[in-house]
Amino acid sequence: MNTKEQSRTNTIISRLKEKYPLADCTLEYETEPYKLLIMARLSAQCTDARVNIVAKDLFEEFKSIENFANCDLEKLEKAIFSCGLYKTKARNIKDMCAMLVNEYNSQVPENMSDLLKLPGIGRKIANLIRGDVFGKPAIVTDTHCIRISNRLDLADSVNPQVVEKQLVEIIPPEESNDFCHRLVFFGRDICKSQNPKCGECFLRDICKFENVNNREK
Repeated sequence: MNTKEQSRTNTIISRLKEKYPLADCTLEYETEPYKLLIMARLSAQCTDARVNIVAKDLFEEFKSIENFANCDLEKLEKAIFSCGLYKTKARNIKDMCAMLVNEYNSQVPENMSDLLKLPGIGRKIANLIRGDVFGKPAIVTDTHCIRISNRLDLADSVNPQVVEKQLVEIIPPEESNDFCHRLVFFGRDICKSQNPKCGECFLRDICKFENVNNREK
């Protein structure tokens, strides 16, 4: 990346930070790492808002990793039904918690390779855990991250692993985790999948997507 491109990237980071100073995860998991792990699995093809609602009753009913590991599967399916894909998610959560109990002393591992061994856990969730729980540099390539990174010409792929690799090369490690959280807020607020609010966008002057659209009109 040349100096001009890096300067543009730094400007994007700076403006996002100014607009969204609190770069918190939108999954409300309190402090226990395993809860974020479970909620992240529930969030697949489901809104974080719905997961937050479901999680309140879920963690009242199942109060520990051991409870999830030893639970009745149908009971768990019923508890998470409204999150969608409930059969697959319930099996993943039960098996994941059993592995945490049996192989990791009921602790969520920090290592990427160990996280990826857990049922239902891919790089997106593993990076979320590494960033939010353990404070490691992490790029979480959710739908917002992929869409917006391409629109801003920070990436040129819809493959999550490719986008992750491209962003790792240009986003400073100490900014990476918060940068991805800010993209979620930005994606919900302005840079929507359908009908983005380009006219209101604080990045429109340096956005390739906006400039291309203007040229095509």
